[in-house]
Amino acid sequence: MSTPLLRNATFFGALILSAFNALSAIAGGIGILATGGLGMPASMLASGPFTSFTLPGIVLIVVVGGTQALATGLLIVRREAALLWTAVAGTGMLVWIFIEMMMIGGGSWLQVLYFATGTAQLVLVLALLGVVQWLPRAALRAAAIETDVAGA
Repeated sequence: MSTPLLRNATFFGALILSAFNALSAIAGGIGILATGGLGMPASMLASGPFTSFTLPGIVLIVVVGGTQALATGLLIVRREAALLWTAVAGTGMLVWIFIEMMMIGGGSWLQVLYFATGTAQLVLVLALLGVVQWLPRAALRAAAIETDVAGA
């Protein structure tokens, strides 16, 4: 895979993850509000500051879903702030999962999924910034040399 193709794949991976996280956070928050907790017993909240699922549902929609939606929109229109907001959204997802695990416990496959998507967002941002390389530098140099030789 060529470097521009790899960069485009990385960008669209970040876009897809942000869109998925935005849609699922907003839908999950609406579901929590509409059903009073999506079938989770209120006793799950006993060790935390909440007496109902209302405030967590609103936070899931506005904060988690909102930052993910903002990141998605900025990625779509390719604004300079897109990577910053994608990193903020990924970090917000990780914070949400950590707090959720502390308050209601861990062990859900959804927690694993959203921890993975938040982490992947951060890794993709680092790759787009050039901090993380998908290919070893030697392989990139070899590809550049092969291109130069083939073009000569």
